[in-house]
Amino acid sequence: MTSSSSPAPENAPAPALSHFDAGGAAHMVDVAGKAITHRVAVARGSIRMKPATLALVREGTAKKGDVIGVARIAAIQGAKRTAELIPLCHPIPITRVAVEFDLDEAAGAVHCTAIVECDGRTGVEMEALTAVQVGLLTVYDMCKAVDRGMVIEGVRLLEKHGGKSGSFVAG
Repeated sequence: MTSSSSPAPENAPAPALSHFDAGGAAHMVDVAGKAITHRVAVARGSIRMKPATLALVREGTAKKGDVIGVARIAAIQGAKRTAELIPLCHPIPITRVAVEFDLDEAAGAVHCTAIVECDGRTGVEMEALTAVQVGLLTVYDMCKAVDRGMVIEGVRLLEKHGGKSGSFVAG
């Protein structure tokens, strides 16, 4: 992954992890002094499955019902509940969550992309990543009766915008 900023030289010291204090104890980062900016994060991941399983998803005939519809709602709910799941995440007033699923016959996969936005003091990367994971886990849950060998893979941040660190776009 590359970012839109210049890479650090190889001999540069590693940046400090922000979720640890000087004594090494975990803590929630203080964002009170940060400016409120519009923040956007886009994440994506996939779940590979058997062709017959993908056909059930595409046709909407899985035993548990509309896999994609339920997974979309679950992904949105996942984004909204990220602070409850990840101990040091801030509760964020999310202004938008958009989730798309693409069925990829050639790869035998369902791809999930989540876009999360807010006007706040900290970013929404974790919310976008959580949305993707929860969406894909829901696909797994709804299809596991016919395909326990499904594989969730490639979950990653594609881009983020806003805040002091500026923009990041994966290479």
